[in-house]
Amino acid sequence: MTKVIVFSAPSGSGKSTLVQHLIEQGLNLHFSISATSRPPRGQEQHGVEYFFLSPEEFRSHIEAGDFLEYEEVYRDRYYGTLTSQVESQLAAGENVICDIDVKGGLNIKRHYGERCLAVFIQPPSVEALQKRLEHRGTETPEAIQMRLDKAEYEMSFASQFDTIIINDNLETAKEEIYKVVNDFIKV
Repeated sequence: MTKVIVFSAPSGSGKSTLVQHLIEQGLNLHFSISATSRPPRGQEQHGVEYFFLSPEEFRSHIEAGDFLEYEEVYRDRYYGTLTSQVESQLAAGENVICDIDVKGGLNIKRHYGERCLAVFIQPPSVEALQKRLEHRGTETPEAIQMRLDKAEYEMSFASQFDTIIINDNLETAKEEIYKVVNDFIKV
């Protein structure tokens, strides 16, 4: 039986690096394609990076109950996971990865129950996260503080996930996440 694996983490926790590592391990893992009401950027294509919907179309799908989870990030700027997309991938024999915020991840876990593994990637501490974000050199001190405040909020949900991987050593975290996901898929 194919499975759903949800990954949530504060920004800067190393989630993208760990998920990319997993995909390269030949575990038949495939990203879910999310929907958004934002316009495509650059070379993005409908049905490849995202399903691009107008705000009206997105709200219509919300009213129809078509989303496993969704969020209005800014006014008329929605992101969400369509139930039909995940179901289509599962039916095609793919294990589906959802890289998503904590509330959305927990909603997907509630929907799929034992067929879903919810993984929370956590930095060793807020201080370590702050150093990582500062080391990137891509954001203002104010933006970093906003990310840290959000990270503390997100980490308050960690105990509701099936497993927590603390990314204080990347190689150790890669080994842990591979073992957890591989064991879950094999069951």
